[in-house]
Amino acid sequence: MKYMVSDLMFEVKRAWHENGMICLFMSDKKEIRFPVELNKKLMNASDEQRNNIEIICAGTGLNWPDLDEDLSVTGIIEGRYGNL
Repeated sequence: MKYMVSDLMFEVKRAWHENGMICLFMSDKKEIRFPVELNKKLMNASDEQRNNIEIICAGTGLNWPDLDEDLSVTGIIEGRYGNL
């Protein structure tokens, strides 16, 4: 199913790194998690770099400024976690 980011009815309210997982708390009260091993930059980063997450694009994207890495919430939901 393809849709536009504007079609999403939720956004990231909080993002953090915990025990090798990137965790997202969504506006619809759901929590999404994925292992850092699914993204090469996150896998090779320090915990400090992984913890420096910015929520961007009105809650529809994530940015790790120390790693020059961006992921969209749509991509994460679809199972796309960046290059491995």
